[in-house]
Amino acid sequence: MTLNRRDFLTTAVMGAAGIGLAAAIPNYLYAKTENKEDGLFFKLALSQFSLASQFWSKKLDPLDFPAKTKKDFGIEGLDYCSMFFADKAKDTQFLTELKKRSADNGCYNLRIMVDGEGVLGDPNAIERIKAIEKHYKWIDAAAVLGCPMVRVNVEGDGKPDEVARAAEDSLTKLIEYGSKSKVDVIVENHVGISCNGAWLAGVMKSLNNSHCGTLADFGNFCINRTKPEAQTIEAYMKTKCLEEYDRYKGITELMPYAKGVHAKTHLFDAEGNDTETDFNKMFSIIKKSGFNGWVSIEYEGGLFKMYAPESKYLDDDAGVLATKKLVEKTGKAV
Repeated sequence: MTLNRRDFLTTAVMGAAGIGLAAAIPNYLYAKTENKEDGLFFKLALSQFSLASQFWSKKLDPLDFPAKTKKDFGIEGLDYCSMFFADKAKDTQFLTELKKRSADNGCYNLRIMVDGEGVLGDPNAIERIKAIEKHYKWIDAAAVLGCPMVRVNVEGDGKPDEVARAAEDSLTKLIEYGSKSKVDVIVENHVGISCNGAWLAGVMKSLNNSHCGTLADFGNFCINRTKPEAQTIEAYMKTKCLEEYDRYKGITELMPYAKGVHAKTHLFDAEGNDTETDFNKMFSIIKKSGFNGWVSIEYEGGLFKMYAPESKYLDDDAGVLATKKLVEKTGKAV
């Protein structure tokens, strides 16, 4: 089985042509969002994973995510991670309270990013069906929470064409299930073969379904990484990417299908620019594509800072604010 980056981190921490717009999605997700006051052609959201160290250390309760996002960062869009309330997928009381807190803080629930529920690109039909059925509860949870979509992963072991057909089968079944509650399904370039932009774009083109699309992530383009020596954060931090797909090519390929964007950051230079990604180049690609939806900040350095206090990574809050400043500066410039 392919090692999912977030699944790995969860285990380590817990153990130590284009498509049409989905009719089911509210207008606020895709309506023209340019604001004369902030000068941006998109709306800002926050990935819950940006605060991973606070959730895993129990410093922050998942129910407080909306209030913190709005009050501390001035951000309205919310990307939830299933791993932070993994035992609450069927807890209607919890989900209803979370939805209420989001509304009370003037926030928008955008999606639940689902991890750790099996391999949707598994060529083995029996294993694939198990994974599909494990995702149903999160589609139901999204409906209760008021999220118009869930994000899934479509990695798998096998020949690229085999994994692609398996992924299409899984996505078709999930879309059909989601249609009952008007919840769409999108795919992130996240792990394994899905980090190949051309491959994932090919799956989208072949599927050609208006209720599916991509969550284009700036940083998830490593298609071959060394294996960690142990199941720990420290070991994962020492791994190296052996082969990386061109991120600018990848984003260009994924944007025609994008129903969301992740502006990922880890480290910043003295001028506040990301050390891995040219944000000006990325946002120029995004704007040229015609996208004007939600761009989610996904800062990952805080989790590494938690395990390496002397490192150059910023903590969660500082990293989110630094990323927000960079995104806003770049968004206005392009």
